[in-house]
Amino acid sequence: MNALSLKDKIPPNNLEAEQATLGALLLDAEAVTTVIRYVRPEHFYSLQNQKIFQAIISLFNKGQRADIITITEELRQNNTLDSAGGPGYVASLTDTVPTSANVEYYAKIVLENAMRRSLLTISSKIVADAHDESIEGRAVLEQAQKLVFELTADASQHNVFKTPKELIPQAISAIEKLYHTRDAFTGVPSGLTELDSMTSGFQKSELVIIGARPSVGKTALALTMAAHTSIKQKIPTAFFSLEMSDMQLMNRLISSEAHISAEKIRKGILKISDFQSIQDAAGHIYEAPLYIVDMPNMKLLDLRAMARRLRSQFDVQVIFIDYLTLISSENTLIPRYEQVAEISRSLKSLARELEIPVVALSQLRRDAEGKKPTLSDLRESGSIEQDADVVMFLHRERVTSSKDDRDQAIDTELIVAKQRNGPIGDVELLFLPAYTKFVSKERS
Repeated sequence: MNALSLKDKIPPNNLEAEQATLGALLLDAEAVTTVIRYVRPEHFYSLQNQKIFQAIISLFNKGQRADIITITEELRQNNTLDSAGGPGYVASLTDTVPTSANVEYYAKIVLENAMRRSLLTISSKIVADAHDESIEGRAVLEQAQKLVFELTADASQHNVFKTPKELIPQAISAIEKLYHTRDAFTGVPSGLTELDSMTSGFQKSELVIIGARPSVGKTALALTMAAHTSIKQKIPTAFFSLEMSDMQLMNRLISSEAHISAEKIRKGILKISDFQSIQDAAGHIYEAPLYIVDMPNMKLLDLRAMARRLRSQFDVQVIFIDYLTLISSENTLIPRYEQVAEISRSLKSLARELEIPVVALSQLRRDAEGKKPTLSDLRESGSIEQDADVVMFLHRERVTSSKDDRDQAIDTELIVAKQRNGPIGDVELLFLPAYTKFVSKERS
């Protein structure tokens, strides 16, 4: 029992695997390109082994081969030879392994134990935070999810180093694919041809803002894009709805896909033939990797936690949020503009953390009514403009209550007012009020 207790107190490690990894690198300097995909200096439990591996990486970066002599000299120049065990310990490493053939296997063992130590560290922090009554319970939960997500992401990213031999074939293949398809994009396509040509799709880690006055069609535009990514492209898509219920969104999707007036569906004024169209549309939507989060009064912590879960479990590639200023800040005591600034920064941070585009809708100031909007019209906080990589505005005439008007397509401008890594300009769209959807306008 005492031996078991002692073992439990020692963090997971395998010194034999660490020494075998280092010994294999000293026998075969080329093996570093394999090992570096899995481990970094901090993954070694022994401080001596950490310093030796750091010296091997240092020589590698200088273009020099690592062997007993060069490593010993590198450690001596860095004044770390003694703390690394001295010349005798470095020389003994090659005695622990007869060949470098199994170096990848050794490196994976080192990584496995490093992951377990990290998990213990995270667990200890979660326990400490859970006992700290000054921290809100949901904040503890959000932090715990973040730490576990980061560990999961780190464990899946072994290729920390790639050589041109690995990268060039991939790059050439991507260029050839773009040449042959012509309509391919580097990001997640919105389905609006002219917009995708301008942006090359929504890019990873970008925060995209779509602004408009109420009832101009922000939700319709976001849902049009989400329908294209999930239904047409089969790209896992999340749609956070803070304003409309999930059933309202689903009715809109069915109307859009079936090309049946949303008003007819809402009132039940349908023909027998309409049910076949609705059934066909429902079948397409049913198979779509679309995840609708219906949570009014959503807190920022809840949104971040749910986004991480969707990314981790379902590999979601793009997130739509309807809309930004309906998100509740955790700190309600600060001025509203500071709350919005916090939310904006957090969404940008979330896009970078998950490495996917986050598309958030935003209201415009009241004095933007009836005029072509500009960046200064973003409501409540200039930080939205600062944090966003892309800012777009919808501008069109309002739909009247007339049935005849609702049957007509309405010219709409989608103004790309800011794009950090691309051009700005106007995109011409058509709004179809009957189906609450947008389509590209063909140019002659």
